[in-house]
Amino acid sequence: MRIMELNESTKRNILEDLLKRSPNNYGQFEETVNQIIDNVRQNRDVAVFDYTRQFDKAEINAGNVRVTQEEIEEAYGLVDEKLLGVIKKALVNIRKYHEKQLQNSWFTSEEGIILGQKITPVGVAGVYVPGGKAVYPSSVLMNVLPAKVAGVPKIIMCTPCDASGKVYPSTLVAANEAGVDEIYKVGGAQAIAAMAFGTESIPKVDKIVGPGNIYVALAKKAVFGYVSIDSIAGPSEILVLADETANPRYVAADLLSQAEHDEMASAILITTSRRLAEQVADEIDGFVKELSRSEIIKKSLENYGYILVADNMEDAIDAVNEIASEHMEIVTKDPFHVMTKIKNAGAIFIGEYSSEPLGDYFAGPNHVLPTNGTAKFFSPLSVDDFIKKSSIISYSKEALAQVHRDIECFAECEKLTAHANSIKVRFENED
Repeated sequence: MRIMELNESTKRNILEDLLKRSPNNYGQFEETVNQIIDNVRQNRDVAVFDYTRQFDKAEINAGNVRVTQEEIEEAYGLVDEKLLGVIKKALVNIRKYHEKQLQNSWFTSEEGIILGQKITPVGVAGVYVPGGKAVYPSSVLMNVLPAKVAGVPKIIMCTPCDASGKVYPSTLVAANEAGVDEIYKVGGAQAIAAMAFGTESIPKVDKIVGPGNIYVALAKKAVFGYVSIDSIAGPSEILVLADETANPRYVAADLLSQAEHDEMASAILITTSRRLAEQVADEIDGFVKELSRSEIIKKSLENYGYILVADNMEDAIDAVNEIASEHMEIVTKDPFHVMTKIKNAGAIFIGEYSSEPLGDYFAGPNHVLPTNGTAKFFSPLSVDDFIKKSSIISYSKEALAQVHRDIECFAECEKLTAHANSIKVRFENED
């Protein structure tokens, strides 16, 4: 893994390199995605089933597109009891964490004026779960439970099936444990379009969340505005900030935990210790020889892997905030003090025993996180993503009388005479 000195030039070059991974650069796929969306919007079930036959080699129709209770029960028989126990434990942790995010409606009353905010969950949430190269029951929990805690009355899920029409058993079990109401055997951009516009078999939703490939990401981008979405997620990334006290073996293992996702994943170490940098590079070489996804890891590190040596911790922290990584670990002598200086990160892992997979699977905070520097202005998926806030305004006649001329003045300044008139008519016989 390459070792470089951290300076303004290397930082700028790395930031430009990382931005190449942004979903906003996937333009060459947009025409295909838009064609799929238009077809589904016009032809609904027919288009969805045609694409499922074409891409997944499965004969899905109105009679079998929805997963049955019998299929869910069958899935429980196919999932290892130990895994089921872990899913149940993780579910409790994730639910408890997100329950802390709940907001309440509130109202204030003062001299004829009532102001407030009314909290309402979205009506229908749609969760997309990938089912191609890998299976992610953890993503099921992370996407469904915030909606459940928010009080969303109906949650549906779309996920691809195999050629025989079967869905991964662990996906079905996780969905059932988390409380999904309906599960449909549809994947890809066609699933996003189906949830965005509705078909004869698949209901229209208000919000779509969940990860996916390039086609899924672009489909979510295309339907935004017809429905709400969580984000347009890019490839996974991890940044470790470490000093001379860090264990190089732990740091190397944590970097590789994200590099194995795909060839576009990013793994970066920023350290104030040249010795640690060299030790971590050696440990990585050893791990790569042993790990099952070594070819993917090698490509990831070659493309977007860096070890940066900083002159001091202040420079290192500045770089961390510029990169704004999805996952960010702090392994320093005083990690909680360093944490107070971190402004931009999706999730912050503090101390050498808080490795990134802890957040992926079990601790409780959501693992759906902003990528590609968007942690500068986006947050992890949360209960807030599944609620709407309505402003409440109620003035008595007496309260409005105190301010009506101020409002009219504002409206007339903007040359919106109908606005001004809407207030004036209530007092035209009193002035």
